[in-house]
Amino acid sequence: MLKPLNNQPNGLKLVNLQSKLKQGFQQELHPNKQEHHNCTAALTTKEQELDRITALPGQPPVTFSQFSGYVTVNQKHGRALFYWFTQASTTPHNKPLLLWLNGGPGCSSVAYGASEEIGPFRINRTGSSLYLNKYSWNREANLLFLESPAGVGFSYTNTSSNLKDSGDSRTAQDALTFLIRWMSRFPQYKYRDLYIAGESYAGHYVPQLAKKINEYNKAYSRPIINLKGFIVGNAVTDNYYDSIGTITFWWTHSMISDRTYRSILKHCNFTSEKSSNLCDDAVSYAMNHEFGDIDQYSIYTPSCISLPNSTTVRLKNTLLRRRASGYDPCTENYAEKYYNRIDVQKALHANITGIPYKWTACNDVLINNWKDSEDSMLPIYKELIKAGLRIWVFSGDTDSVVPVTATRFALSHLNLTIKTPWYPWYSGNQVGGWTEVYQGLTFATVRGAGHEVPLFQPRRGFILFRSFLAGKQLPKS
Repeated sequence: MLKPLNNQPNGLKLVNLQSKLKQGFQQELHPNKQEHHNCTAALTTKEQELDRITALPGQPPVTFSQFSGYVTVNQKHGRALFYWFTQASTTPHNKPLLLWLNGGPGCSSVAYGASEEIGPFRINRTGSSLYLNKYSWNREANLLFLESPAGVGFSYTNTSSNLKDSGDSRTAQDALTFLIRWMSRFPQYKYRDLYIAGESYAGHYVPQLAKKINEYNKAYSRPIINLKGFIVGNAVTDNYYDSIGTITFWWTHSMISDRTYRSILKHCNFTSEKSSNLCDDAVSYAMNHEFGDIDQYSIYTPSCISLPNSTTVRLKNTLLRRRASGYDPCTENYAEKYYNRIDVQKALHANITGIPYKWTACNDVLINNWKDSEDSMLPIYKELIKAGLRIWVFSGDTDSVVPVTATRFALSHLNLTIKTPWYPWYSGNQVGGWTEVYQGLTFATVRGAGHEVPLFQPRRGFILFRSFLAGKQLPKS
């Protein structure tokens, strides 16, 4: 999820259009190979037991174990990251580990990934209880949700300036540190097949962390972090191509006039760090006078009517609020109710230091003060393709913030060889989307999904994930 700034969906230094839209740890335990075949329960450590969740308030009965708590990633500054781990619903000792990251930057993986996308539970309207997600990804993997960087959700720092000097580089390093130390706490997951997943600004987090892990692993003949690949959705990828693709999506989906489209193309220099007043005016006119009162993250579904309708209100307030045929546009509100409950925080071992602010789905301070953001992920993609990682990129096709056209423009400049030409893939008897398989990367669209694919199209998102894990092409029938 991309955290919006004022009336502009943030892509950070997607200064081009996107910016206007959005304004070592060497000593480790080395358990033997037999660990893969042992029951997780037999390997729980004292630290794990301290993090065990007995039950969450209002939670239905489940057969899988859950753990949550903090991992300190920087002792000097007092940075500690909060995680929530839900084991696979069956045979967790035989299933891979999936690390999920939401974006923003500054948005919570607990609020989004865990609670309205791929996690085992959904929150009811009153924030009083949970119900099961039929298409939870823990049917296929052990799920590790990380609130990152420090300052997001329950993750914290004792150095207040850290909230104003975060950026891509530190976020990646802290995430690597987290994984190394988390695996010391959960040694049964060392050497386990690991995949990383995320969406939106995690289009930066995920490949950047994968690169860090790849570099870290070079020091070991048998790496403890057994990274196999990553999958990202509606991912911020390349400032220039993302911007061109976003404007193209707006125009081709009738969100803006021909005149505004031409004006933006004429006055916006998408390669520049700074924008002109004429460019700003053209984009602002489109958003304030031509878009109308829509959810830009899902242009064909209703917005949450309990929120203000003014176009000057932060897009955060209209973020991810949609539902047609079972989709609830106000779901983020329920998360903020639930996770601010004292009994919920106690059950999660969260907020143990008494964070001096309310838990929120996204942190405004972080997004407003983000310090470094790489212009393009394409060089990292090339490096990781060469390293042999399994890489999938997908797009919900009704998102206008990081749209399918943006991702396609960006990926086309990797100049990859086509292995399996473009074809429709199926979910049941319906087309689930379209896909093309390249040498080193698979791209797929998810039909009828917005920015958060598993929220809008849970079954199709699950089929996508299951195919990714299996290393198989999406079903042709």
